Amino acid sequence: MDSKEEDLHYSSGGDMVVSDEEEEDFYYSSGGDEAEDDESYSTTCPKKSYTILREEDVKKRADNDISQVSSLLSISRGLACHLLCRNSWCLNSVYDHWFAGESETSRDPPGRKSGEQLCGICFGPFKIEDMVSASCGHPFCACCWRTYISTSINDGPGCLRLQCPEPECGAVAGVDMVDAMAPAEEKRKYYRYLYRSYVECSRNRKWCPAPGCDFAVEFNDAASGGCESYDVTCDCYYKFCWKCMEESHRPVDCNTVEKWIKKNNSEAENTNWILAYTKPCPKCHRAIEKNQGCNHMTCRSPCGHNFCWVCLAPWDKHVTNNFTCNKYKEKGNSNEESREKAKNFLARYTHYYERWDSNDKSRKRALSDLNQARNEHGENMAGLQFVIDAWNQIVECRRVLKWSYAYGYYYTSTEEQGKMEFFGYLQGEAESALERLHYSAEKEMSRYLLADRPLKSFKDFQSKLAQLTAVTGNYFKNLVRALENNLSEVESKS
Repeated sequence: MDSKEEDLHYSSGGDMVVSDEEEEDFYYSSGGDEAEDDESYSTTCPKKSYTILREEDVKKRADNDISQVSSLLSISRGLACHLLCRNSWCLNSVYDHWFAGESETSRDPPGRKSGEQLCGICFGPFKIEDMVSASCGHPFCACCWRTYISTSINDGPGCLRLQCPEPECGAVAGVDMVDAMAPAEEKRKYYRYLYRSYVECSRNRKWCPAPGCDFAVEFNDAASGGCESYDVTCDCYYKFCWKCMEESHRPVDCNTVEKWIKKNNSEAENTNWILAYTKPCPKCHRAIEKNQGCNHMTCRSPCGHNFCWVCLAPWDKHVTNNFTCNKYKEKGNSNEESREKAKNFLARYTHYYERWDSNDKSRKRALSDLNQARNEHGENMAGLQFVIDAWNQIVECRRVLKWSYAYGYYYTSTEEQGKMEFFGYLQGEAESALERLHYSAEKEMSRYLLADRPLKSFKDFQSKLAQLTAVTGNYFKNLVRALENNLSEVESKS
């Protein structure tokens, strides 16, 4: 850590007092006071190994692949499109299968004869020259072809593998047939399926999981240069993990995230609460919560059973025989032990979940404030870039701090108590630094944004916020490095 971290102590009550003489005309500029080598903390890989694709980029790339296959293999665009869809839009796979002679759809339609022929669907007589066929030559009337194509498109993306309606025939009826026979609306729907398949069928392309986002991401493993980070930042500013498609969760691994999300969504914790804070009625076995001080319990109707809350014996036994349950019994105490164990598990889970959830809500609020700053001060971003950097730092650090609590919950190695203490120290220092930065950006900044005219002290605040951003980034850089190394610093230092 830098030595300057120990010298920066900003209290929440440290409002700056400015005299009227100091409130001179002052232009909001960055001023170049920050050190150029100060970088905000980021968990993304330094070398960008992915590309963000907009809708027009997806269409352009798909059309280029179709044209390339069509030109190289001297086949129609419809057949080229079919081969690409069947091979998950992998050009090498298309060429390998084609030159290996595995394509059964390369022949041209046979020559036509004159006369009449029955349609194989509606069995109506039509002139052969008025009938339509795929490359196989099986003729059907134009009306039946339109109905067949329309039904296939409305059934979903399966229309991309449209084939001749003749039973046992696998001839392709692809883009060329759709362009010739489908109406405009269904044609648009077909091409929407086609371009979406360019992303969904590919191994290294995925849609951004953010709600309402239409961007796709192409991840290049070869370009990652050995970087182990799978964090992706979409152009919509949403960050997610390429492997599991959950929100970005580094330094916690995908398996831990999956377990934590399942735990939060399951009913297991409700069951633990029932076991910890209720007891079953000895007669009807319904769960009862004790809401008064007296140990005389009466189960609700229609049961109405009276019993002792402590020992669960009938209350009549206590009254008539002067019975007491204060003596310890060697047997029959397992219920209390399991109940106490359930309380401890529930208390531990509640501790980590409350802090996980609190940081998640703080992150969402900070992200909203960041977007608001971008929208309201877009024309002054050049002068307020240090504010945007601070909010970006806050959003990122809230995310890391949030997932560090999931890490702490599942780190249960009792023989490595020193590691847990070291983890708690790093987490606490990082959280304290983040709170100072968040307070400064959220509370103190409003004083300058709401001022009638620029304040001279704004430059001092600018320097303070930039330093807090850098210091907080260093704390979280240390936290992430320690967690990714499984807290091995404790072993090396010991």
